[in-house]
Amino acid sequence: MNFFWEEFTMDMAWFDEMEGRIPHGEVRTRFAPSPTGYMHVGNLRTALYTWLIARHGNGKFILRIEDTDQGRLVEGATEIIYSTLRQCGLDWDEGPDVGGPVGPYIQTQRRELYGKYAQLLVEKGGAYYCFCEKTESEEDAGDFDRADDPCRDLPLEEARARVAAGEPYVIRQRIPRGGQTTFHDAVFGSITVDNDTLDDQVLIKRDGLPTYNFANVVDDHLMGITHVVRGSEYLSSAPKYNLLYESFGWEIPEYIHCSPVMRDAHNKMSKRHGDPSYEDLLAQGYLSPAVVNYVSLLGWAPKGENSEREFFTLQELSEVFDVAGISKSPAIFDREKLNYFNAHYLRAMAPEEFYAVAEPYLKEAVHAPQVDLKLLAPLVQGRCDTLRDIAPQVDFLDALPPYSNELYCHKKMKTNEENSLEALNAVLPVLEGLESWSYDAIHDALVGLAARLELKNGRIMWPVRTALSGKAVTPGGAVELCQLLGKEESLSRIRKGIQQLS
Repeated sequence: MNFFWEEFTMDMAWFDEMEGRIPHGEVRTRFAPSPTGYMHVGNLRTALYTWLIARHGNGKFILRIEDTDQGRLVEGATEIIYSTLRQCGLDWDEGPDVGGPVGPYIQTQRRELYGKYAQLLVEKGGAYYCFCEKTESEEDAGDFDRADDPCRDLPLEEARARVAAGEPYVIRQRIPRGGQTTFHDAVFGSITVDNDTLDDQVLIKRDGLPTYNFANVVDDHLMGITHVVRGSEYLSSAPKYNLLYESFGWEIPEYIHCSPVMRDAHNKMSKRHGDPSYEDLLAQGYLSPAVVNYVSLLGWAPKGENSEREFFTLQELSEVFDVAGISKSPAIFDREKLNYFNAHYLRAMAPEEFYAVAEPYLKEAVHAPQVDLKLLAPLVQGRCDTLRDIAPQVDFLDALPPYSNELYCHKKMKTNEENSLEALNAVLPVLEGLESWSYDAIHDALVGLAARLELKNGRIMWPVRTALSGKAVTPGGAVELCQLLGKEESLSRIRKGIQQLS
């Protein structure tokens, strides 16, 4: 591997030009996902907090695609990232598709500059060329003792000559021997580590691509990132990030490490264990605003007058979000709590909004041509935690299920099999004689019948509802079900009820 510089001559004017492009004087955050698959809940939370910090500070939110790990790339994953962020309302000010002053915003398109900065770091003494043949598995396992790396103390001129001769190499960070490194995190406070516990990590691999850690630092600096939000699993890497910034003489951004989102008290959420991605949650009938609202509270709590508040629009979150509200403790993903949030959002929708999101689920569940789905939608709106709850409530509209006569027996309505049969026999000719099959006409006919028989309405309505649905619980009562099913189907089901009770 040889980089494109000539005879190791540093073009300092180029570095000065790069420095001159960096925006200053504003909050700048970035979400930098790897296109390796779906957007899991923890990833979405990182994106959300990053966006909120930028919007709260009237700053810029940058989207950067980190695709240097070519072996793990998944086709279509970048489109999933774009789609998820847009659906969640997390718009970006700079990114691969919108451009910006410090692009490109895809790491593999920035490949050449990492080599230059690695060379600059070698010149500054913060890195060195390493020619040792070590496998990636040894690197990952930490089996290679960095303190004994024979290449660390090679004279620079000798190392340059070996590079010029075409010998394969990596570039490693030169961690100081002895002493300590302290870094500050907005959530976990100041943390000090002994330098002898840190390894001389690889910065540039043999294929010329940077490692994740090195590319992150270079890109964050060149993009003027002021706040870095990431998972707490990166706390152990933060000292090495600090040492890189210090070796370059760069300003260190504010670190915000977030504890993981857990399935339970002992296990992190994982797709391997069936935990849902954002896309899975949408497919399971959750609304995007409800998911975003719930995820915002997974490890963060508002302060002051909003401390007891649960429901926020995205705009409201951007106004009240404060890094000080992020907790050190892991957050538990609670499906029941998410259901509670989603039910609130469903109930709060205007009828036309609800119908727009419910229509596909209604059409999937009900195929009877006479059923007006726009009349049905308001009946289920207040009964759903998720949109997937619609089908089990309305499946009887397509076909009357088998049911037990015990359903006719209702203590509160004072109905039993015998008087239910009497009620249906009385109802049938009344409904047969209706010329208008409207809600008001059906209602007046059934209520009028109860009055003539000197019965409470429930003595008539409950048997009719049971005969029409074959269920103990239905969206809407007898009148609504008659209207939905239409005259012919309603009368047919009442006759079946009479036959079954006879």
